Amino acid sequence: MSASAAVLKAETKLFAREPGSLFWVLAFPSLLLLGFGLIPKYREIDEGLGGNRIIDFYVPSVVLVALVTASLLSLPGTLTGYRERGILRRMRTTPARLADLLIAQMALHAVAAILGGVLAIAVGRLVWGVALPEQPLAYGVTLLLATLAGLATGSVITALARTAKAAQAVGLAALFPAMFAAGIYVPIQVLPDVVRQIIALLPFGAAAQALNQAASGSWPAWSHLAVLVLWTVVPMVVAARWFRWE
Repeated sequence: MSASAAVLKAETKLFAREPGSLFWVLAFPSLLLLGFGLIPKYREIDEGLGGNRIIDFYVPSVVLVALVTASLLSLPGTLTGYRERGILRRMRTTPARLADLLIAQMALHAVAAILGGVLAIAVGRLVWGVALPEQPLAYGVTLLLATLAGLATGSVITALARTAKAAQAVGLAALFPAMFAAGIYVPIQVLPDVVRQIIALLPFGAAAQALNQAASGSWPAWSHLAVLVLWTVVPMVVAARWFRWE
């Protein structure tokens, strides 16, 4: 087995043993959607929303919750914890490259976030009768770009935070505006145009609006996809420049 494969196998086992990360990334989005659906008003057809229900618009937002928690809380907490405990420093004495660990962690969190999102879509369909995305290809492309942008943003926290507690504090501070931009607190469709334009410049805001467009059968606006690409490239450059292994 190559060093890269060995690192991925070991990190997969460790990730599977983290009940906190598994809950917040895999289970919490679906539980949140179940909770929203218990509100009677959210299940009523609203002519002001084009004959849709509020719960229909919440599914894309809840899909992003898995990504928000994975990229802003789980990933930075794990890697800064490794750095704080000297694990990254000790890896230099092994055949494994430190880059293997970073790639493995990002891959695991990306897969977990996508699985959490897919599970939320399934729950929305089976429990609340929410229609599946009418543009599945556009939905998948947007979700992939959003995953890259989210993990890139989380890598900046990992690079700049000196301790696991600092990473957790920064992640929590970023969590609430990210949730607002994703449309968790208030559905994006009922926000004023100016507010929607502002949050469309943020990664999770652009992702939420693009996912809603794909869900309704339209190809996402190229401006939203461009924002996601920008939020992938720039944070990765920053993280690569400032990341510390010790």
